[in-house]
Amino acid sequence: MTAGSKRVDGTRQWLRGLEVFAGPLPRFDPSGAPEDPVRLFVSWLFEAVTDGVRDPHAMTLSTVDSAGDPDARVLILKGVDASGWQFAGHAFSPKGGQLARHPRAALTFYWPEHGRQVRIRGRVTPGSAEDSAADFLGRSDTARAESLLARQSQYLTDASDRDQALEKALALIGREPSLVDSAWTLYTLAPAEIEFWQAAESRVHTRLRYERAGDGWDRFQLWS
Repeated sequence: MTAGSKRVDGTRQWLRGLEVFAGPLPRFDPSGAPEDPVRLFVSWLFEAVTDGVRDPHAMTLSTVDSAGDPDARVLILKGVDASGWQFAGHAFSPKGGQLARHPRAALTFYWPEHGRQVRIRGRVTPGSAEDSAADFLGRSDTARAESLLARQSQYLTDASDRDQALEKALALIGREPSLVDSAWTLYTLAPAEIEFWQAAESRVHTRLRYERAGDGWDRFQLWS
């Protein structure tokens, strides 16, 4: 048996030995949570930024494809307000096609240093052409050039083909700095439910769910 095989065979035991929720962890009292979940989310995000949590605005976007199979990827949060959580992507990408066919999704934030995660589910709508263009123009030159190629997730057989196409797209942006990819889309997920999850070293975790009720929210604590 090779060393690699031994390592794979021992994965379960190895994983169980890894430390998790080592603390110190912040406390969360659901009774003091605000009525508006956006306020609570922003306060948790602010604490993550203040405490130096890596990539605090990174989130997992989960969608389903035409066969109903789940798909997920990590994106960057573009904004959050009363309308919902914003993210962006190319309309012709896999996620863009999935959202066009089934415009519902889930977002997951995880801040390990704080033992916190936030789970959000709801309907997704594309933003206006003006808002999408503004987001596109706020991206780096390379990110804009890659979008203009409209080849995301396609098979790549020769890296030099990509590099040459990217070089041409960058040159185009240099000549036309206000050029916008009309397929670039700023999306908003309007939440139907939001769960705030606070880990505890005791493993008796705290969970608070907000569920949309008309123009407001109902709040429920959940078993851990």
